[in-house]
Amino acid sequence: MWRNTRTGWGLVSVALHWLSAVAVIGLFLLGWWMTDLGYYDPWYNRAPWWHRSVGLLLLLATLLRLGWRLVQPAPAAVGARPERIAAHLGHLGLYLLLLTVLVSGYLISAADGHGIDVFGWFEIPALVSDLPNQETLAGEIHWYSALALLALAAGHSLAAFKHHLLDRHDTLLRMLDPRRSRRGY
Repeated sequence: MWRNTRTGWGLVSVALHWLSAVAVIGLFLLGWWMTDLGYYDPWYNRAPWWHRSVGLLLLLATLLRLGWRLVQPAPAAVGARPERIAAHLGHLGLYLLLLTVLVSGYLISAADGHGIDVFGWFEIPALVSDLPNQETLAGEIHWYSALALLALAAGHSLAAFKHHLLDRHDTLLRMLDPRRSRRGY
């Protein structure tokens, strides 16, 4: 149940998938909202702290997810060959954009050379800082890659619903309930 099989995703993959989806949407909404906060707003410092903390935890979860993906089989893809190729490229794009958003966010926060506090639990050191225009360039990359990530994630969701509703494949069910795809529903 924890591990992937050729017929379904395991519980670890399913949990990391949905954790990532919720975190990405939440981080985008929080990031968008906090850019309009005024200096005297009580959330002016608190919102970025939450954004950075959740973002760095998501980076760690993403690295765990990629490691898990390397050692676990992927369920067989469904659909015609062009759909399978598009799905593979789409997943690759999602991972690349997610890493771009997360690393650029780290570079924004590390630009001043100070470590980044994660919920007061631990600190991530600023390994890269003081690059020319680091905060500005990383900020631009962060924003536009986040927009691209959301657009690609929306396409990913629509494709899952298409597979479920029109094609009657179990693609969506495999990501909703790991037990279901193993029984052949």
